Amino acid sequence: MSIGVKEKSTDLWVYDLLKEANIYLDPQGSTIKEINEALKTASKRGTGKIGYPEYTGVVKDFLIVIENKVSVSNHELRTEEGLISEETEAVCDYAVNGALFYGKHLAKNTSYKKIIAIGVSGNEKRHRISPIFINEREHYKELPEIESFILFNEENIDEYYTREILGEDTTYEKETKEILKDAAELHEHLRNYGSIQDKDKPLIVSGILLALREADYGNFSISSLVGDTNELTTDGQKIYKAIKDNLNRANVSPQVKKDKLLSQFSVVRDNTLINEVNETLGKTPLKFYTEFLQDRIYHNIRYNRDGEDYLGRFYGEFMSYSGGDGQSLGIILTPKHITNLFCELLDVKTNDIVFDIILQRLIQFNYPFKYCV
Repeated sequence: MSIGVKEKSTDLWVYDLLKEANIYLDPQGSTIKEINEALKTASKRGTGKIGYPEYTGVVKDFLIVIENKVSVSNHELRTEEGLISEETEAVCDYAVNGALFYGKHLAKNTSYKKIIAIGVSGNEKRHRISPIFINEREHYKELPEIESFILFNEENIDEYYTREILGEDTTYEKETKEILKDAAELHEHLRNYGSIQDKDKPLIVSGILLALREADYGNFSISSLVGDTNELTTDGQKIYKAIKDNLNRANVSPQVKKDKLLSQFSVVRDNTLINEVNETLGKTPLKFYTEFLQDRIYHNIRYNRDGEDYLGRFYGEFMSYSGGDGQSLGIILTPKHITNLFCELLDVKTNDIVFDIILQRLIQFNYPFKYCV
């Protein structure tokens, strides 16, 4: 495959990621006059020759610019001090460096005060996505790497700005004692309002969390859970559909594995009691559980940099109320200190490939390596 074809393939993959997140940016220029005029003077080599980033556009009052490269080896180049190099060759050849160049140029030459420059490299199977925030004074702040652009759509970008850029809490960070309290409280709710068997509790909880991920993409809404009695539009049917959509989005394969997972989550759809309006709650238990998980759990794993560790602590405690450690259900949560230890012993790098049967499932869900280990 020629370099030109590979570049086009990466461009299309990035376009698909944007479309999936309901973000629509202009390729190779901008339909916004002010931005397009500024880009006409953005010459990476300083020769005056016009060059454009791959995608540029506006979400609310944020100007977003994306520069991508075919190979992850061309993701970023840093100085000896660990800073993003702004030398000409680095700007031309590396995604993050090029994104920073365009972002700072637009900060200087437009009226936009909040700019998010994103360097992207690789493809669907192996990639890195690094956002940088740049203000009107051209000062920048590197942000944690991401897996999609979903946090930058209209529904999420303000909260992302508050949390990651300003460093303020949109929901309070939870201590261990609060996590334990949430797990115990949810266990009681599942028993009192749904008479849920222990074996089904983790399926209902994990199923709802998958559905909430689809809410980020606009394909599921808690407000749609209104206790319909039609068997085709019950709250459980709506959550089950969102679960199915999320498994499709994660490209779970082969089909037999996806079918097996869906058959396990059918308890959400088929349990009559949790799909009927409860007089005490004034809503279905399923809606009540979904609201609980949204408010108490999901916000903390979604915006918390240690979200995986937080979820592990919650789930481990929750499973203890279900009469076991989860292994009988195939749920195995390796303690974080163990994974960190083995990463240090092996001197694992970001681009290394690790053959581990325990990690195989996570890899199939397209998690970046740093979240797998």
